[in-house]
Amino acid sequence: MAVIEETRRDGVLELRLNRPEQLNAFNDELYNAAAAALAAAAEDGSIACVLLTGAGRAFSAGQDLAELADDRDHESRMNAGFRPFISTVESFPKPLVAAVNGVGVGIGLTVLPHCDIVLMAESAKLRAPFVNLGVTAEAASSLLLPERLGWNRAAALLFTGGWMDAREAVASGLALRALPDHELMDAARELAARIARMPVESLIATKKLMLDARLDAVRNARRREEAAFCQLIGGPANLEAIAAFGEGREPDFVGLRKTGEGSATP
Repeated sequence: MAVIEETRRDGVLELRLNRPEQLNAFNDELYNAAAAALAAAAEDGSIACVLLTGAGRAFSAGQDLAELADDRDHESRMNAGFRPFISTVESFPKPLVAAVNGVGVGIGLTVLPHCDIVLMAESAKLRAPFVNLGVTAEAASSLLLPERLGWNRAAALLFTGGWMDAREAVASGLALRALPDHELMDAARELAARIARMPVESLIATKKLMLDARLDAVRNARRREEAAFCQLIGGPANLEAIAAFGEGREPDFVGLRKTGEGSATP
C-alpha cells in the first residue's frame, strides 16, 4: 500500500497521507514520499495547486514514536526523513492547501503554517506535544505559531501541549474555515480548483513574493530549534516521556526535577 495517494484533476494534485492504521503518523517512508511528491509537483507545469489531506480519521498524529526507538543518532534520523520534507514544504513554490480532516498532532500541526490556506473539519483538533515529550518546537513553529496565533495563544499551545479545536484555529487565523466534516473535502477541492484556474506563472510569482518576505527567518528559526532539539533528545525528560508512552502512563517530570535530572537548560 502506498503511503501517499495521489489524485490529479484539472490542475490540482491531491496528496493523501495514507497510513490510516497509524493515524497517518510520519515515518521516514512517509516523509520521503511526501517530499518527493511535492518536489515533482513543483516541477510539473500541469499542476497549479496541491491539496494535502489525510486518509481515515486523522490528518496526521505526528512523528511515529516507534521510529524514535531505533538506534540512529538524532541527526541521522532527521536527515533521513523530517528535514528533506520540511525543507520542501517551507519553500514549495505553488499554492498549497491543507484539508485537516481529523486530529493534527506534532508535524500534523506544525506543517499548517507552511500551507497557504487551511480548511478544517469541525471535529478536527490540533496539538503540539513537544514539551510533553521532553523536547521542543519544530518546523519553525517557534516563529510561525506566535506570528499566526499571537503570543498568548501560541505560548498556551506550546507550553501546555493542550488541544486547539477547529473553531479556535479559525478565530486565531491558523485556519480559514471550519466546515461540517462531510463538507470538508468538497469545499477544499472546489477551492483548489478555483486557484488552479488561475495562470500558473502568476501564482508562482505571487507565492515567491510572499515567501521571500519570511523564508530566511523561517530557516533561521529551524536552525535554532534543531540545535535545541538535539540537546534535549535522549535527555532525562525525553526518556521519561518515551518510557511512559510505552508503559501507558503519564510521565513524571516533577519527579525528575526532585532528583535534579531534569534541570539542565538547553
